[in-house]
Amino acid sequence: MRSLINRFLQLESASGLLLIIAAVIALIVNNSPLSHLYMGFLDVPVAVQIGALQIAKPLLLWINDGLMALFFLLIGLEVKREVLEGQLSKPSQIILPATAAVGGMLVPALIYWFINRDNPATLAGWAIPTATDIAFALGVLALLGKRVPVSLKLFLMTLAIIDDLGAIIIIALFYSGELSNMALMLAGACLLALLGMNRLGVKKLAPYLIVGLVLWVCVLKSGVHATLAGVALAMFIPLGTGDKKNASPLLTLEHALHPWVAYAILPLFAFANAGVSLTNASAESFTHSVPMGIAIGLLLGKTVGVFGLTWMAIKLRLAALPAGANWGQVFGVAILCGIGFTMSLFVGSLAFPSGVSEYAGEDRMGILTGSLFAALIGYAVTAAASRKRQVSVATS
Repeated sequence: MRSLINRFLQLESASGLLLIIAAVIALIVNNSPLSHLYMGFLDVPVAVQIGALQIAKPLLLWINDGLMALFFLLIGLEVKREVLEGQLSKPSQIILPATAAVGGMLVPALIYWFINRDNPATLAGWAIPTATDIAFALGVLALLGKRVPVSLKLFLMTLAIIDDLGAIIIIALFYSGELSNMALMLAGACLLALLGMNRLGVKKLAPYLIVGLVLWVCVLKSGVHATLAGVALAMFIPLGTGDKKNASPLLTLEHALHPWVAYAILPLFAFANAGVSLTNASAESFTHSVPMGIAIGLLLGKTVGVFGLTWMAIKLRLAALPAGANWGQVFGVAILCGIGFTMSLFVGSLAFPSGVSEYAGEDRMGILTGSLFAALIGYAVTAAASRKRQVSVATS
């Protein structure tokens, strides 16, 4: 289990650094003479047709609806594994990060609502600042190396996984479109087929993946966001095999997906969604209620929510401070939770769809600003607290 956790942390940290690089490249390209190539790349039409069934979307939506379904599949696999035998398997292990995650979702949403309360059209973005980018946050934390105790990294990892689970629920409940009863019925039939295979003890991955692909198409056509098909599929992938000779289907798929998601899918998503055009940027671009609500929600809301409820849980003796960590390091990690980035960009694309909402794109200004300041300030605070910890350990 320890090697599995270490592998997870290493992959997520490396992915976080790639996300930064991809986002910077997107910003540079879309604000250069090559901007037309960047937009042309995202608008490339891609169509798949089998008989009367046709799926035709620009490349951007294939990335956001298709490739990101694999990201959500990986999240679902990680959540299921953690619940059955990992950090979420015992109540004592999840009280602190779960409490912190609730605060980290509730306070940013309230701050965004307060800033945008007079404009019903912008209130759709209330969930954007509730997200934490686990890869980006762990990537920044990894820069501090062994100065940060593993327990603190596990606290952040578990908090972010619970945060992702909350984001999945929010997307399912609040960001679905008009529903197609026929597509929903077919999706339900796919879920019954997956349940049947699970109950019959099917351990081969291929049948699950084939039905999962059909499920993704049905969910895509149903009006429910297609990425949720990945989460649903993950819940039916068996963790155990019933014997010691065969590898776990869930672990096999998780190990196969993780490098692709970390090194390809998430950087590509960041490149496709982080390219904010600064051509007409002005002070109003940052002070408009949408980017302002998101930036303040991420930077201030996450810090107050995560640290406040962490402090409360520990003072009420519901949980203990992560082993080897001090309050300054916990405060720094609370600030790092304001790095929304991937999931915030994803929720933003649902709240303010490109070509539909007049606020499309404005959310990215707030996400990038809030995430950048959270990364810089969070790193500085955690680094300073870690130096104090080393000094106190050395003198004791």
